[in-house]
Amino acid sequence: MRYAILSDIHANLEALRAVLDDARDRVDAILCLGDVVGYGAEPEGCIELVAERCQAVVAGNHEHAAAGLMTLEWFNPYARAAAEWTRRRLDDDHRAWLAALPLLREFEEATLVHASPQQPDDWEYVISAEDGYRAFASFTTRLCFVGHSHLPGVWVQGSWGRSHAAGAVDVALEPGCRYLVNVGSVGQPRDRDPRAAWVLWDAEAKRVSVRRVPYDVMATRSRIVAAGLPTFLADRLGEGR
Repeated sequence: MRYAILSDIHANLEALRAVLDDARDRVDAILCLGDVVGYGAEPEGCIELVAERCQAVVAGNHEHAAAGLMTLEWFNPYARAAAEWTRRRLDDDHRAWLAALPLLREFEEATLVHASPQQPDDWEYVISAEDGYRAFASFTTRLCFVGHSHLPGVWVQGSWGRSHAAGAVDVALEPGCRYLVNVGSVGQPRDRDPRAAWVLWDAEAKRVSVRRVPYDVMATRSRIVAAGLPTFLADRLGEGR
């Protein structure tokens, strides 16, 4: 089986469609690590497409924010404005779908979680080498896929020791090793590459790799501005920051 792992779509329908297009003939199933909404101007379309196309979905902090399951106090002003706008925009059915998503799910030999598997609802970022190494004690599967930071990377633990590589992921899954993979972001990359990111997990070939897909950034930017969301959220897309 081959799987597409998506995360941090952030109501960017153009990017989501581009990724699904790229994945269509490459994968057998699609899994989503949350933050389907937030920041962008098309939350309804993204929710409906993810609900239709994904075999497993877990909640991110922007799901909890939009569904009213958490306060917005720790959000920065841009994220707070987007979360408040999203709450007003969504109907009861959309909010109920978001609220029902689990924080963590095991799927085949992988754990799916938006932030760190240590305390999923603390929304801790997995960015540094030590962040990832600490997380291995909190999942029992061979693989763990995370998002949240919008920064791709991979952590490996084996009998020989451990390693961490930030940035582009293309790794062969070796016998006796366990892996934690940050899949990056579909809708708001922050690694200075504006192209949408998703991970291809090929269980048969035993390989995990990040793919990058161009999409119509200007169309997405225009929709964000037209919706009255902060201009910063539109401008950052073209710079991948």
